[in-house]
Amino acid sequence: MYELIAEGHFDSAHFLHGYDGKCENLHGHRWRVVATFGADSLVEDGDMRDMVVDFSVVKGAVAEVCDSLDHTLLVEEGTLAPATVAALEAETFSLTVLPFRTTAENLARHVFGELRAMGLPVTAVEVDETPNNRAVCRP
Repeated sequence: MYELIAEGHFDSAHFLHGYDGKCENLHGHRWRVVATFGADSLVEDGDMRDMVVDFSVVKGAVAEVCDSLDHTLLVEEGTLAPATVAALEAETFSLTVLPFRTTAENLARHVFGELRAMGLPVTAVEVDETPNNRAVCRP
């Protein structure tokens, strides 16, 4: 198996609704994303001959996904009162409402799915919430 690894980062805030601890409060992270792309064999011809995929393609894809989550409040759908959402939007805050709890595990799965939907041979995505804590998704 051949593997390529591309890394990206994004800064965002979140909170864990229904969690009993510090993380139930709004707080932010510098999230680090490490995506692994793999293939059993290399491309045989064309511009990508002898590659898994062009590094510029995976680098751009990881950057695109990270940019979509950068400098926004990640909100689990249904966890804020409609009046709160309206007030934040009226202040022009960036909100990204997601259909899942915004844990590192779920963000890793989300990024994995976004990269897979781009047609890339992603095999794993790691999301670091802090320098010492990481979630990995390998479906």
